Amino acid sequence: MRTRRVHFEKVTVYYFSRRQGFTSVPSQGGSTLGMSSRHSCVRQYTLGEFAMEQERIHRDMLRDHLKEEKLNSIRLRLTKNGSVESEEANALTLDDISDDDLDIDNTEVDEYFFLQPLTTKKRRALLRSSGVKKLDVEEKHELRAIRVSREDCGCDCRLFCDPETCTCSLAGIKCQEF
Repeated sequence: MRTRRVHFEKVTVYYFSRRQGFTSVPSQGGSTLGMSSRHSCVRQYTLGEFAMEQERIHRDMLRDHLKEEKLNSIRLRLTKNGSVESEEANALTLDDISDDDLDIDNTEVDEYFFLQPLTTKKRRALLRSSGVKKLDVEEKHELRAIRVSREDCGCDCRLFCDPETCTCSLAGIKCQEF
């Protein structure tokens, strides 16, 4: 009997411009992240090239994350854990943190890499840096309504359903008590 195997030789990556999303519900705020409907670039890699590219991207993300942690640590120290104002702390930026201050070489990228939720401020900055000029401010209100509706779902029917008062039935959803 002959064993069949699948062999992959190339990885094709499609790149998309960032747009305001309207498809996800972040845990807070608005300005969801999405992508344009058509790709802007296509790149093919060998498996080895792709692995190296992923390693580079993850290392860059790790560097940025460690810089933010270092910056926050310095700011906390300068403000005595936030209890005093410090002009020096307020003036610090990520550019003030040197790569030499980070211990990237002794951090295993694969063990450290993970997706982090982004604050609304960071999502807005990403969208603006991607060329989004005007953000839909209504999205924030729509997202809040969705989050609130997710907190209170279902109906209060017990044992039987009264379609005239059942919130499920009134919304056109089959009641769970049927």
